[in-house]
Amino acid sequence: MEILYVTLLSFSVVFVSFAIHFLFFKSKSGSSGRLPPGKTGWPVIGESYEFLSTGWKGYPEKFILDRIAKYSSNVFRTHLLGEKAAVFCGAAGNKFLFSNENKLVQAWWPDSVNKVFPSSTQTSSKEEAIKMRKMLPNFLKPEALQRYIGIMDHIAGRHFSSGWENKDQVEVFPLCKNYTFWIASRLFVSVEEPTEVAKLLEPFNVLASGLISVPVDLPGTPFNKAIKASNEIRKMLVSIIKQRQIDLADGKASPTQDIMSHMLTTSDENGKFMQELDVADKILGLLIGGHDTASSACTFIVKYLAELPEIYEGVYKEQMEIANSKAPGELLNWEDIQKMKYSWNVACEVLRLAPPLQGAFREALNDFMFNGFSIPKGWKIYWSANSTHRNPECFPEPLKFDPTRFDGSGPAPYTFVPFGGGPRMCPGKEYARLEILVFMHHVVKRFKWEKIIADEKIVVDPMPIPAKGLPVRLYPHRA
Repeated sequence: MEILYVTLLSFSVVFVSFAIHFLFFKSKSGSSGRLPPGKTGWPVIGESYEFLSTGWKGYPEKFILDRIAKYSSNVFRTHLLGEKAAVFCGAAGNKFLFSNENKLVQAWWPDSVNKVFPSSTQTSSKEEAIKMRKMLPNFLKPEALQRYIGIMDHIAGRHFSSGWENKDQVEVFPLCKNYTFWIASRLFVSVEEPTEVAKLLEPFNVLASGLISVPVDLPGTPFNKAIKASNEIRKMLVSIIKQRQIDLADGKASPTQDIMSHMLTTSDENGKFMQELDVADKILGLLIGGHDTASSACTFIVKYLAELPEIYEGVYKEQMEIANSKAPGELLNWEDIQKMKYSWNVACEVLRLAPPLQGAFREALNDFMFNGFSIPKGWKIYWSANSTHRNPECFPEPLKFDPTRFDGSGPAPYTFVPFGGGPRMCPGKEYARLEILVFMHHVVKRFKWEKIIADEKIVVDPMPIPAKGLPVRLYPHRA
C-alpha cells in the first residue's frame, strides 16, 4: 500500500501550500546534537525541484548518489515537499528504519492524500492503512495465493488473446496496466468481464494523473478531477458491494470468493462489521496498490528482454519446459511457479534496476541519533531503493544486468528492497511475484519482440515509465 503515498512524491511542489507551511511552522525539535551534513536549498521550496526533476529526466538515483559523494556520508539533510528531512542511504540506513518502525519512526505522507482518499470513518489514511495491513494476511496467506494462480493464468490467456495476438505491434505499458488491473478486479471484487473492468479502470487513470499534479482543488485542475474520479469509483464500488450483500444473503456468493466478501463477512475484535463506504475505501486503495507497481515491473521485463536476447532465451527455455509439460487447457499451478527460478531471478534484476517503489517517507517520533547525527522529532526521513540497488558496494557493476546476483541466498540483507522492509514491507509481495511470473510465462511462450524506439526515454513520476509507453514489434512463435 505504500504506493498510495509514494505516488505523491511527484509534482506536488505547491507554492501556496509551502508558503503557508513556511509562515506557520516552527521547529520544536529540542535536539542539541549535530545535524547531518546537507543544505535546505531554496526558501520554502527547499530541494524539492531537484529531487523530483532527476526522476522526470529518468535518473532518480542522481539526487541521492550525488549527495552521498558530496557529503561523504550515508545520511544527509535536505528540505523536501515542504518538510525538513533527512535521507538515509545504504543497507545500514535501511536496517535502522525498517527495524525501528513504530518505535522511532512511523509512516508519513502529505495530508493531501486524505482529500483524494477520504475515509468514511473520519480516520486518517495512515490509520486506515494500519487496519488494512491487519486484514490482508488472511487474503494473502500461502493457501489462498495458491488458489489465485489458476485465476491469474486464465485471465492472462484472455488478456493476451484480446490485446496482443494478431497484432504487428503493441504499446506495452497500457497493456500491462490492463492485465494487472484485470487480475486485481477479479480477485478483489470478482469483476472479470472486459467491459466492466474497462469501466472501472477508466476513472483510475484520471485518478493517477491527478495524484501526480499540483494538489490545488479548483474546478478543472487535475487534482480536482482526481477527487471527482475517486468519488466516482467509490460510487461504483458501493453499487457492487450492495449487490454482493444481497448475493451473500441469498447464498449466491461465497464469503471466501474474494477480499470484498471477506471484508463484508468478517468482524473486528469488537464484533463490528465494516460499513459499505468503509469497504469501498479499502477496496479503492487495494485496487491502486494491487496493479500500479506490478504493471511497471511487467513493462520493464519486456524492455530488458528485448534488449538482452541471451536473457530472453534463458527465460524462454525455462517457460517452454513448463508449457510443454501441461496438457491442453491445463492451467498453471503452484508447482509450475516454483520451477520458474531463473525467470524470477530475471524479474528481481529488473526490480533492482527499475524499482517501481523508488523509496518512501517516515516521520521521526522522537529525537534520536543515527551514525553520530541527531535527527529531531518531527523531521521526515526518506529511504531510497537506489541508494543500495545502484551502489557498487552492494552490487558490483551495478548497471550490468546479471540475474545470477539472486542465485543461492541472494543479495546481502537490506540491499535489495523493491518491496520495502520491516513491518511495512509490501504485504502483496508474493501476490506480485505470482502475477509477474504468470505474465512472463504467457508473453515469452507467444512472442519474441523488438523495441520500436531504441532509446526511448524513461521518466520516473513517481514510478519508472517509458515516455511513449514502450511500443514493440511482435514476432509470434510458430506452432
